[in-house]
Amino acid sequence: MSKAARESSEMGVFERYLTLWVGLCIIAGIALGHFFPNAFQTMGRMEIARINLPVAVLIWLMIIPMLLKIDLKALREVKQYWRGVSVTLLVNWGIKPFSMALLAWLFIGYLFRPWLPAEQIDSYIAGLIILAAAPCTAMVFVWSHLMRGEPHFTLSQVALNDVIMVFAFAPVVGLLLGLSAITVPWDTLLLSVLLYIVVPLIIANLWRTRLLGRAQGHARLAHTIRRLHPFSLGALLATLVLLFGFQGEQIITQPLIIALLAVPILVQVFFNSGLAYALNRLVRSPHCVAGPSALIGASNFFELAVATAIALFGFESGAALATVVGVLIEVPAMLLAVRVVNRSRHWYERRQGVVPYEVCCPNESQIQSHR
Repeated sequence: MSKAARESSEMGVFERYLTLWVGLCIIAGIALGHFFPNAFQTMGRMEIARINLPVAVLIWLMIIPMLLKIDLKALREVKQYWRGVSVTLLVNWGIKPFSMALLAWLFIGYLFRPWLPAEQIDSYIAGLIILAAAPCTAMVFVWSHLMRGEPHFTLSQVALNDVIMVFAFAPVVGLLLGLSAITVPWDTLLLSVLLYIVVPLIIANLWRTRLLGRAQGHARLAHTIRRLHPFSLGALLATLVLLFGFQGEQIITQPLIIALLAVPILVQVFFNSGLAYALNRLVRSPHCVAGPSALIGASNFFELAVATAIALFGFESGAALATVVGVLIEVPAMLLAVRVVNRSRHWYERRQGVVPYEVCCPNESQIQSHR
């Protein structure tokens, strides 16, 4: 695993307390939106082809530094971990978007309908579908590190998911929105894929290649990622402040909305992580592969989801709010999943044919002792 990717796997103060920062952004956004409504309305009108320009800039600042960590050459290692890769792909692309759609229809469209604004029901469902349609790119390095996952598997799986996302994100979102009887503006959806997936991936890969081509390339790459990290986090927080500046009045009048939207998100996180973990045990993947697979299978690329929801439905939509609720609960939910995976390792490895952790992922001292 590259030095840049290793350093990115360390969970900093911001990531560990992401829920707190998002909560502060909610308060700041609501307050600013209340006292400066004209400023927010002006920014909301700054768009071309339904793509909001301030948000587009902020999303690029968020996504490109994250994609710098991804080495597309790691795709060559996919065959080595074919069991874990197969399970993760099945859960990421064959189960998670569809299970989220079912949960959204059940909870938002039926069980919670009496407590939600009727005009926003379809929009909330759309936001939840968009949230689950793309697997996480950056935070999975943190989850993998916390469970001592196999770093080469994590890197190769994320690289593969990024490539698949270019081709599968729009069709999956379009299909599920269509099944939900929600009008799909295909031109805006495809433009979102181009702006928020394809172009950033190309820019990041070219930038990464250029940095690695210089003297001390890996050190330069790691230094660049560290320098860009505060801008990436600042862009995320600024986007959330903008979003809640538009959503403030609705949240103040109906604070229960956030709690209700969190329910299907939490259910899908624990369902899909548990399913991926169990399937990996069934096919006898090593625990250091099954752990990252379970977390990749459950986590969401919330930066992309927020940008796409805003592009398709606007700042003031229920879809945009639903994707931000995903940001709000992502870290505590995933940390709980990490804890369960770590504590169940001995149970996992009791299955006959599962390679013990010490054999699959020996640490440096074990390697030295065998030399």
